[in-house]
Amino acid sequence: PAAGKARIAARLKRSLPVRGPQAPTLSELMRWYCLNTNTHGCRRIVVSRGRLRRLLWILLTLSAVGLILWQCAELLLNYYSASVSVTVRFQNLPFPAVTICNINPYKYSSMKDYLSELDKETKKALETFYGFSEGKSKVRRSADEWNSTESDFFQQIPLLKFEDFSRTVTDLRSGQKRKIEGSVFHKDSSIVNSGDSNDIIGFQLCDANNSSECALYTFSSGVNAIQEWYKLHYMNIMAQIPLETKERLSYSADDLLLTCFFDGLSCDKRHFTRFHHPLHGNCYTFNSGKNGTILSTSTGGSEYGLQVVLYIDEADYNPFLVTSTGAKIMVHDQNEYPFIEDIGTEIETAAATSIGMHFTRSHKLSKPYSDCTETGADIPVENLYNKSYSLQICLHSCFQKAMVDSCGCAQYAQPLPAGAEYCNYKKNPNWMYCYYKLHEKFVKEQLGCQQICKDACSFKEWALTTSIAQWPSAVSEDWMLRVLSWDKGQKINKKLNKTDLANLMVFYKDLNERFISENPTNTLVILLSNFGGQLGLWMSCSVVCVIEIVEVFFIDSLSIVMRRQWQRTKKWWNNRKKDQSGKLPQAGDPERQGHDNPVCVDEDLPTFNTALRLPQASPLPRTPPPNYSTLRLETAFTEQLPDTLELGQR
Repeated sequence: PAAGKARIAARLKRSLPVRGPQAPTLSELMRWYCLNTNTHGCRRIVVSRGRLRRLLWILLTLSAVGLILWQCAELLLNYYSASVSVTVRFQNLPFPAVTICNINPYKYSSMKDYLSELDKETKKALETFYGFSEGKSKVRRSADEWNSTESDFFQQIPLLKFEDFSRTVTDLRSGQKRKIEGSVFHKDSSIVNSGDSNDIIGFQLCDANNSSECALYTFSSGVNAIQEWYKLHYMNIMAQIPLETKERLSYSADDLLLTCFFDGLSCDKRHFTRFHHPLHGNCYTFNSGKNGTILSTSTGGSEYGLQVVLYIDEADYNPFLVTSTGAKIMVHDQNEYPFIEDIGTEIETAAATSIGMHFTRSHKLSKPYSDCTETGADIPVENLYNKSYSLQICLHSCFQKAMVDSCGCAQYAQPLPAGAEYCNYKKNPNWMYCYYKLHEKFVKEQLGCQQICKDACSFKEWALTTSIAQWPSAVSEDWMLRVLSWDKGQKINKKLNKTDLANLMVFYKDLNERFISENPTNTLVILLSNFGGQLGLWMSCSVVCVIEIVEVFFIDSLSIVMRRQWQRTKKWWNNRKKDQSGKLPQAGDPERQGHDNPVCVDEDLPTFNTALRLPQASPLPRTPPPNYSTLRLETAFTEQLPDTLELGQR
């Protein structure tokens, strides 16, 4: 009975037209889908009469599908977009840290013993090239005078005079002309003629390990050439002086600060924290937060900010190292390192400088919205400054690390990495050439630091507005200078000059804190809602329709393809077995296709709906019913009545 049932089911399956997911071909599957789907356009393609109308519905449906795909792609591409919001709040604001440095890093009177040889050679160079001398007539020195004194400085970096940008140079020490080779780098963009000729001045740096590898650095201004040459040797000397000695040679808080007021109250050097800057000597930070307390202000205006009078002492400036007079200041966060050499603001002497501030906090979204870093922990560069991460800290630390790896020593202007030491001639005779070549790669972004370092996601910014007024005024100059001289009389033995003083005021212009933040434009809920809106607008489709499309176009279509492939494979295998056994194929066993193929037949019995569509077939043999006489239909009368006969005749 079981075998007969299976044979009957197989025969019924072969006789029924197969539709739906069990359709034998892709065309039948697509036709079934179009007739049964909830998306209206697909159904109209099948039921429409006439080729033109059917073609029109095909074009409309394909256009709607294209629009859906385009709009959904735009939604996905814009998913990681951010909107910017600006919030303004009025409240008590924390006062920033204010770092103040004298432009002259060290007292020249204290540094003369260390710089005497360098200053002497610099004066000789000025005398030879410009005829400059102190207390003597301006007569150029001869070459014999240069040869009489051997200079270590000019042996390391000889100053050269270039003739009309050619490679013919004159050595200022020997006076001899010669041809030189090497890459030429012009450090100035504008041409400034010096003296009574069209010559320019510069110097040559060569690789100590390969004398044929040289670089020529030329300057259109002799002032810039002398200063650059002086700074190179100056850094070499300062790198060999201990930090404790350099702090003693620079300005103390008592030297720099004359008066101090904050928020209408008097302050003094106890409110300032000293730190030593390699290029600016001792600098002093007001409200550094080192003791755990950060001052705040509750009122805007110049009367409620920081007011200091600085003693600049112009007479003790290094004449070759700095050419301007005054101080440098920087407003920054307590956790931020003050790169005063890069973004410091200069204030001049004999003037009152007012700096008004606007405070802004900014926060950007990190990945995947932008390429910024929250804390810098994901940046493979060691922070050498022990301050919160910033792009400048990363760039300077990256360059210093490359300097140590390439040149074997650290550049003087930046902090020391662990286990490294600053460059000097005695231990690193090749450091200047190496430094200039490395800096050239850094500027051209070939060192990789600009690619590694990223902006910080959160940062604070104080927008500064600077105004300057003459100070002290002509009518108050006499008494103010006398009083200030008396206040400082215990430390200096001279009357102050207004060119030695600078008045500084730093204050909030208002107490409005501006907070700029980025917020995600899209969320997952909004994205799904937008998808649903596009599907409903163009195809009258829902999520269930999408699932149906996935099932039909991917799962069922793949099933049909795999079924056909399995059919071919099985046929090939059967033919191979027959060939091996030598048995010829039977004539009554034709190739079966589609729903006639047994591979396509499963063991499921036909349903009621499919049974209604069974074709008319010959009746199957069955057991006849019992021959009971009671089941026959017989009339109740054996004869027809006479009256009914008459009716029949009528």
